[in-house]
Amino acid sequence: MGKAKSIEGQLAGNVMCALEGVIDPELGVDVVNLGIIYNVEIVDNTCKVTMTLTHMWCPASDYLKVMICRAAESVDGIDSCEVELVSEPKWTVDKMSRVARIAMNME
Repeated sequence: MGKAKSIEGQLAGNVMCALEGVIDPELGVDVVNLGIIYNVEIVDNTCKVTMTLTHMWCPASDYLKVMICRAAESVDGIDSCEVELVSEPKWTVDKMSRVARIAMNME
């Protein structure tokens, strides 16, 4: 018999599903498949999303942070969201999913 998933694990998974609806306006691919979401942590109904950007001077960074919080907060059980931008590890195209590669005509 397998282990039951924790509520926090389920919430984090639900947040990741919601984040698939956040589209990078420059690249036209969602942030999850782009591989810029590094972690989702839930503590006391607060979601902390750790992410990076495709490049350091991304003009969509503020927009993405707002949209990520909106998506996370739309999940039942999430009351608030914080986004932490990190520069390490650096994003590279190999972090993209196959879905993103196909969408960007890279496969």
